[in-house]
Amino acid sequence: MQRTARSLGRVAAWAIVALASVCFAAEKPRLQVDDYIIHVAVTPQTHELKAQARVKFTALDDVNVAIFELHNALRPTRVVDASGQSLNVERVSQDSTIRVSLPSTLSKGSSDTLIFEYEGAIQSADDSPVQGLKVAYIGDPITYLLYAGRWFPMVSYGIDRFTSTISVSVPPGYTVIGSGKASGGSGAEVSEGASSRKGSQGSTRLATPSGGQTTTFTYTDHASFPGTLVIGKFVQTKSSEGGLNINVYTTAEHKQFAQQYADTATKEFFFFTTLYGPPFNQHLSVVELPNDTLPSAWAPEIAAIAGHNFNQKGNYRLLANTIGHQWFGTMVSPATKNDWWLNDGAARYSEALYVQHVAGEAGFEEVTKDMSVGALAYVSVPLADISRLDTFSPEFQSLVTDKGGMILEMLHWVIGDEAFDKTMRTFVSQYSGKSVTINDFRKVAEQVSGQQLTWFFTQWLDSTGAPEFKNKYTVYRTQKGFRVVGEISQDMDLFRMPVELRIDTDGKTETKRIEVEGTNSAYAVETFGKPRRITIDPNSQVLQNSQDLQVRTSIMRGQQDVEQGDLTEALKEYQKALDINRNSSLAHYRIAEVFFLQHNYQSAANAYRESLNGDGEPRWTEVWSHIQLGMIFDLTGQRERATNEYRQALQTNDNTQNALDVARQYLQKPYQPADNNSDKPGM
Repeated sequence: MQRTARSLGRVAAWAIVALASVCFAAEKPRLQVDDYIIHVAVTPQTHELKAQARVKFTALDDVNVAIFELHNALRPTRVVDASGQSLNVERVSQDSTIRVSLPSTLSKGSSDTLIFEYEGAIQSADDSPVQGLKVAYIGDPITYLLYAGRWFPMVSYGIDRFTSTISVSVPPGYTVIGSGKASGGSGAEVSEGASSRKGSQGSTRLATPSGGQTTTFTYTDHASFPGTLVIGKFVQTKSSEGGLNINVYTTAEHKQFAQQYADTATKEFFFFTTLYGPPFNQHLSVVELPNDTLPSAWAPEIAAIAGHNFNQKGNYRLLANTIGHQWFGTMVSPATKNDWWLNDGAARYSEALYVQHVAGEAGFEEVTKDMSVGALAYVSVPLADISRLDTFSPEFQSLVTDKGGMILEMLHWVIGDEAFDKTMRTFVSQYSGKSVTINDFRKVAEQVSGQQLTWFFTQWLDSTGAPEFKNKYTVYRTQKGFRVVGEISQDMDLFRMPVELRIDTDGKTETKRIEVEGTNSAYAVETFGKPRRITIDPNSQVLQNSQDLQVRTSIMRGQQDVEQGDLTEALKEYQKALDINRNSSLAHYRIAEVFFLQHNYQSAANAYRESLNGDGEPRWTEVWSHIQLGMIFDLTGQRERATNEYRQALQTNDNTQNALDVARQYLQKPYQPADNNSDKPGM
């Protein structure tokens, strides 16, 4: 499979998230929210939000102060208890929290209700709960209030499951997408939910904008995370194949790609249903997000994708990952931050399995290589102790997503196809609607496979790093053919894993499963044909260190530095990659990108030529190096040399990220940047 921007974009996406340094309270949660009744009025033209939230919660300890997270741009104007008594509220902007003094101590296990009235304008990342990243925005053409944006009072992000009834009032012309059963219509008046409940006092009313409408989303059948709203001037594309209700909401600009996304979402939804069983609901809204927020976001019945992915090729990998959260996140979710990989890692591995389904083993191998890079990019913290990291930090995201995905791939290898498939289906079914721990998952895997797996989870969750395999062997001729006697060595004394050997011979290729235990493991394999080459773990089923992986890891870190605007540090990381492999086409290509961004065109041209003369990995570096050289020649007024590079690009017959289309375009008309800030490399 060609390595396209679908995989490369994932690295860039997490590089954007690397800007984030989450400022949440680190103390142990003392509350659990059970249910919300929220009424919110949104005015995109003025970026304003006004809301009332009735919050039913349970004390997890004796408490006299209730602490909730709330976006710093939103200010509470009034907080009352269920009897209507006004309560004192303190805003703590350092950790995006509000602290409500309760009238009396609430004992552990007891429930209570608070009613919040709050308002504010959200139009930048300045007050975001995730520093430097917009996870909530009110404006045109798309307003997004992501669950991560803390636009309503909440606790224990990603952990606390809840039910909700959310009514949303918007001006005319806007479509509102949320989780749950939608009802309501144009011109309805929104009243505070507590006003109809016995014993509630002090309720107020939110007026719907003139000519506007109110939509209510009821999500009460299952506790989950129904806290995301996307509001915009959308064009709706419907699909109902096989009884599945898919709605794609795009801006008018991207409407032409909506049906393609509907078809892809349908295929992915059915594929995952086959693997894991049916989700909570057969309804899914695929929604366009602006490009200034997360690359994707999920909520029950929602898969939101950044607008730049709505193009001719689409991004089926990112969509598959996002849809995978309808099972891992919506149906089952982590009980603690240390269990988070069961959520994001399972969605990542679901993406990999879908790539294998549509693109074969070559495509799957590329995904596992990507996961291995992320898994070993940060090795200072074991997954079992990851709660010390910020949720949106690059370390946390790489570990829970990529190492989590690789752990599932290795478990798949250890227990086999049938047991693994049954494990995943049983896990989702048994814990549907619940928070889960690593031990919950381990017990299901052990019960289904009949194997004791404590060693496996201890090794990959409690430890860091990965082995680097070396192989020494001797070939002997026998009466029936040949015998290979060898030894696999690696430097981790406690390591234990089955590893596959592939022996390429003059005749039939032989494979053998070797149990590697400790630093040295002997093996013997009989073959009919003379062995020509022996490969350890040819299908990348075991997370392992290697020179190629070290090169990719340094390059990934360099790309993160580029996204943060630190080109000097990026060049240092790319140089580390070249120190390991002077012939790395990818490292030379990334160095050329930095020089191109700096308008240092001579150095960029030199680096693109080095990329062309390198190892050719990945293959797309050839076509795009020719295109970038052509662009440089166009920028420097050398049209004949530019057209020669574009023709050489066409001769590669490699259309990664529409490369051939770009080459033809610039053959017709010389490349010129749209403005001084847009002449960026193509890959």
